[in-house]
Amino acid sequence: MIVVEVDARSPVPPFEQLRAQLAGAIGAGRLAPGERLPTLRQLAADLGLAPNTVGRAYRELEQVGLIVARGRHGTVVADIEVAPPTAAEQRRGVHDAARRYLAEVARLGVSPAEARHAVERLAADT
Repeated sequence: MIVVEVDARSPVPPFEQLRAQLAGAIGAGRLAPGERLPTLRQLAADLGLAPNTVGRAYRELEQVGLIVARGRHGTVVADIEVAPPTAAEQRRGVHDAARRYLAEVARLGVSPAEARHAVERLAADT
């Protein structure tokens, strides 16, 4: 099972953090087709969230075909072929990541220029 974490201080709603992490794990193959996910109640208890919060993340993942809810038989990763992200999906993903990064930078009291310099240093090291 993949480890997911929810940051209560993040400006990103908990259901969205959970949805994004699970979708990323599925897309990267860290969660395999047919792999069973924890029940809503179990994952909610593990993360300290309301079951409705986990339910919303699961519903959104099911709507896009990444997971399948099988009632009493549990929820599993769908058997799908994951296509590489489109240019629009890449732009949206980068935009969302930048927004989360800037919110965290602001929370830490770091200037955008200082944050940009840190990113440039890290990029140069890779």
